Amino acid sequence: MHPIAKMRSDFPTKFGIPRQSGLAENLRSAIVFEPQYRNADALRGLEDFSHLWIIWQFSEAVRKEWTPTVRPPRLGGNTRMGVFATRSPFRPNSIGLSCVKIIGLEQTPDNGTVIHVAGADLMDGTPILDIKPYIPYCDAHPEALGGFTTNADDYLLIVKFPPGLLEQLPKDKRAAAVEVLSHDPRPSYQADSERLYGLSFAGFDIHFTVEDKTLYVKEVIKL
Repeated sequence: MHPIAKMRSDFPTKFGIPRQSGLAENLRSAIVFEPQYRNADALRGLEDFSHLWIIWQFSEAVRKEWTPTVRPPRLGGNTRMGVFATRSPFRPNSIGLSCVKIIGLEQTPDNGTVIHVAGADLMDGTPILDIKPYIPYCDAHPEALGGFTTNADDYLLIVKFPPGLLEQLPKDKRAAAVEVLSHDPRPSYQADSERLYGLSFAGFDIHFTVEDKTLYVKEVIKL
């Protein structure tokens, strides 16, 4: 398989990326096609859909070997589950699947048609293998069971920015930054309230600590 596009997002590293697509609805990203796939006819009709499936490669998690069990972050990083019962990046084939909202299609002089999306959970530069429209009548299953992921909201944090710090971020990035931080970017096995963490987002380093269920932003540094 050959990548058809790359994702352009505000995450230069894996740290802090939402664990699933759609969790941070204010995140904005762009799908930029490789030169050989910049054909407007290939996207004809896509403007009539509201959401999109992205099939992509866990390019930072490619391994020669695989294991039948993994430790999902949402179980504290200590409980093992079958790899095929999780969305872990450490799989026999390093393929990811994300559902995103289409914000719009833009015709650009240098990159052809660019698809702007919301809620993506992909690092900047992630290779995209395919895209497919989300079809509500067959893709939506409100009665579906979520297994061990059912209580994901229990992990949400209260985010506190000191006066003036949030304003250091661009206005159109502030809501997304708060959403990302509220979903607790830390590895699940780290719970040191004294530790200072750093999240690179949208050209800034956001330093924070976490105590109980509250995340305290300490500084925002422009990179």
